[in-house]
Amino acid sequence: MMRSRITYRLIVFILAFAFGILFSMPSFTDSQNGKKVSLGLDLQGGLYMLLSVQTESAIISKIKTIASAIKYDTDKNDILVDRLKADENGINISLLDGDDAKRLDEILTKISGVEVQKDGLNYRVLLTPQEKIDTSKYAVDQAVETIRNRLDQFGLAEPTVIKQGEDKILVELPGIKSAADEQRAMDLIAKSAHLQLMAVDEKRQDIAQTMNEDEAAAYGDLLLSDAKNPRYKYLVNEIPILDGSMLVDARVAFDNQTNMPIINFTLNAQGAAKFGDFTGANVGKRLAIVLDNRVYSAPSINERIGGGSGQISGGFSIEEARDIAIALRSGALIAPVNLEEKRSIGPSLGQQSIDQSMVALSLGAVLVLLFMVLVYGLAGVLANIALVVNILLLIAVMALFGATLTLPGMAGILLTIGMAVDANVIINERIRELLKEGHNIHTCIQKGYQNAMSAIVDSNLTTLITSAALYAYGTGPVKGFAVTMSIGIIASMLTAILGTHGMFEFLSRKIERGSSVLWFGYRIKRG
Repeated sequence: MMRSRITYRLIVFILAFAFGILFSMPSFTDSQNGKKVSLGLDLQGGLYMLLSVQTESAIISKIKTIASAIKYDTDKNDILVDRLKADENGINISLLDGDDAKRLDEILTKISGVEVQKDGLNYRVLLTPQEKIDTSKYAVDQAVETIRNRLDQFGLAEPTVIKQGEDKILVELPGIKSAADEQRAMDLIAKSAHLQLMAVDEKRQDIAQTMNEDEAAAYGDLLLSDAKNPRYKYLVNEIPILDGSMLVDARVAFDNQTNMPIINFTLNAQGAAKFGDFTGANVGKRLAIVLDNRVYSAPSINERIGGGSGQISGGFSIEEARDIAIALRSGALIAPVNLEEKRSIGPSLGQQSIDQSMVALSLGAVLVLLFMVLVYGLAGVLANIALVVNILLLIAVMALFGATLTLPGMAGILLTIGMAVDANVIINERIRELLKEGHNIHTCIQKGYQNAMSAIVDSNLTTLITSAALYAYGTGPVKGFAVTMSIGIIASMLTAILGTHGMFEFLSRKIERGSSVLWFGYRIKRG
């Protein structure tokens, strides 16, 4: 004889119900407390951008980085170089003393991805074709990762940053509603944040204001503008001492004297060593701190600077300093990005999408609830309770993990409702079959679940595998669909199978005494 009892199934179901209520409620209210489900670009509006990466700039930057490394090694090994100049295609090196040729050969041999052409004491260092391809590809991948890191630190929820084609990047920013936020996000994305420490050409700095770029290039120098006064020019050596690739941290601080925001940066061990060697050998000279080809400061070196730290001061606002620090921490773009296409999706369109989707979701849910009650009686009511808990669990888990709800995601919820109900339809049909065979209620319920289990597990498992594949290889909204489907299926296994079984066990005495028509919509032929 069946007895009313509280089993582990019912306890797990009640705990799941409480969990769903507690963590899904913030998503249904205007409360600022608790984590909420983030709405995607198609539901809350925002900014859509298509960017292209100037991969040719990455190749030039690579050449300059190699030139900087060669200069550091030749200075360190006292190799006398008459000329070391980088252009957009390669590096020219002229030795003063033929006795240094062997040591220079050893230095160049250690550099990967280059081919060296030698004519007496003159060297020409070029990137190999494969290195150019690899550099271009790396520039796009690095831009994707860097932009994603910057937007994460900017505080935007679930931005989409994905590579498209060979050199394009798709960026979607949900929640960008004002023109000011839009401009700030675009500035942060497009900022190169290319930090360089460069030696000021002390011999010619006095005539820099009257010099043009061609004249500067003839001396192996560059003319760069002062960040505060663009009309003032600095003449700096075109080969940097080091760049931001050796930077490990950047933080906003305040100047002790002016109380203005500054940015303190820290270099890695290699950068610190190069920085220390340079400052030790150039006491009394000036060092230009260059960010995105503008000189922010050019202090005189008073002594060797160890520790690999420095600061950038430029009359920043706190917001500017914070954004620059974010850009530096997340890494410089080794190649600039261009804006190819931009679309602002208004909140009104998103609200319209939400309204239409909610109508579809509500109508579908009501029809399913009515169907279950009309066909399966009180067993259908229990299935509907499990279905509600299923939806609450889904919303709660999405909110806790910061998942984004998109229109395809709402379709995933509808599909999940269908699959959850389908599981209970299979179970109730198995119970009905056993009732027709004349078994008692207790046996029908226990065997009904056992017989239905394999079909339900197989169906849910294959759908779960499909969702995993969609998430792994899909993009944007497809991932959102896969996430809601996966969470919904797992929640369904918990509620539609474990939950309803626990409720049947708890109500077993009433079921035994009641009418089978009332409970399962099927009249038992007694006797």
